[in-house]
Amino acid sequence: MDVLQQLLYGFEVVLTPENLMAALIGCLAGTMVGVLPGLGPTAGAAVLLPLTFTMGPVAGLIMIASIYYGVQYGGSLTSVLLNIPGETSSIMTTIDGYQLTRQGRAGAALFIVTIGSFIAATISVILVSFIGPPVASFAMGFGPPEFLALAVVGLLFLVRIMGGSLASGLIPMVIGLALGTIGMDAVSGTSRLQFGIPALAAGMDVVAVAVGVFGIAEVMRLVADEGRLPRAQKVRMRDLRPSREELRRSWAPWGRGTITGFIFGLLPGPGPTISTFISYKLEKVFSKNRHLLGKGAIEGVASPEAANNAAATSGMIPLLALGMPFTPVLALMVAAMMVQGVTPGPLLATQRPDIFWGVIASMYIGNVVLVVLNLPLIGVWVRLLQVPRSLLVPVITVVSIVGTYALNSSMLDVMVLLVAGVLGYVLTNYGYHLAPLALGLILGPFAERYLREGLFISQGDLTYFFTSPIAMGLWILLVGGLVLQTTMGARARRQGRELVEVVAE
Repeated sequence: MDVLQQLLYGFEVVLTPENLMAALIGCLAGTMVGVLPGLGPTAGAAVLLPLTFTMGPVAGLIMIASIYYGVQYGGSLTSVLLNIPGETSSIMTTIDGYQLTRQGRAGAALFIVTIGSFIAATISVILVSFIGPPVASFAMGFGPPEFLALAVVGLLFLVRIMGGSLASGLIPMVIGLALGTIGMDAVSGTSRLQFGIPALAAGMDVVAVAVGVFGIAEVMRLVADEGRLPRAQKVRMRDLRPSREELRRSWAPWGRGTITGFIFGLLPGPGPTISTFISYKLEKVFSKNRHLLGKGAIEGVASPEAANNAAATSGMIPLLALGMPFTPVLALMVAAMMVQGVTPGPLLATQRPDIFWGVIASMYIGNVVLVVLNLPLIGVWVRLLQVPRSLLVPVITVVSIVGTYALNSSMLDVMVLLVAGVLGYVLTNYGYHLAPLALGLILGPFAERYLREGLFISQGDLTYFFTSPIAMGLWILLVGGLVLQTTMGARARRQGRELVEVVAE
């Protein structure tokens, strides 16, 4: 069966009432989460994650995927109208987006953002359709050395790419790895670290921890931050039409942003966020109107938003083909697969083609749904910005607790949820990143299994993990990347000290 036939099968899977409804609800929920500043894609997906377990595996994963790329659309609304990014990947959009709003071109900016996001995501989905299956077929020959190297590279690269000190990412990752060792050992079947609690034999529930550190912790931050949002200006349908000049100037940035985003979405780390910074830098180099960037240039919103959505889409390739999530939201999709009894990895395309191709086909449909929803409903999203926190906070809290309890009907999960929420709040207050914690909890057991399987096969010979050319290449990439980043960081600090000394003189 060639790619087109498989893709048609995916559309056959997704074009059912349940799966179409899941895509629609996911797109609506994702846009809503993106519009509400402070929540972000991870917290929103974490809060809504338990609700997907009442659906079938295909519908549940389609809904989470729809939430993921729906947030990329919604986050741009507050960036343009309020100068407040709905999530981190919309930061660069605020620079020129808000300036366009001040110039009375908010509607045109939102139109360019929406259409550019649709074009970039659609091109990326087409590429995912053709690249994903060969990558999965290639990965079917992977063994413990390759998968261990992939897991370690993904974890350590994420720790360094997140920014801040090494400890700000490494300590949460270690906490996640430690939590992943609780429960029954997958290799030997031995129970460990149960602390006399029989319910922990199944391990620490990934959903409870994820909803806690992202959802409940976000609620606590919303309560602690008493600041109120400024009122957004109204945008009418007739204001959405851009000028011919604005459309003409958008095509090249859309193309550059799409290419940049697709490439960075394949790499470990927060691809959507990094790609927006890189795409904005590229506009400063290649744009004919680079002198207008920062002053309300349409290129400043067209390129970052295209990169944002292209990266969010291409990030599905390592998830679906390798079972390796490189962002927190994709890690939640792995958690959803595990709860639904689906094993992520290279065999997913052959063992569960309904999920593999259903999710890919849903992205085609989801992009159309998002365009249809976002342009007419911009006025609704603007009004949603005025929802009082006194209403928002209890709704999120109740949904989180009820959803987590309903998963296993276990009060232990609710306790884990609350403790994880406090832990997430404390960590973020002290400048620690939560993404490495979530990925450590999910990827840790996989890495341990591959390590122990490899040691069993090689009878304890550690050189076995370096005999594969692919694994060796990944280890070299990891060491080279860490050395390069350390060197660049040291150089930046040295230049900073020299600048301070010159100013002091």
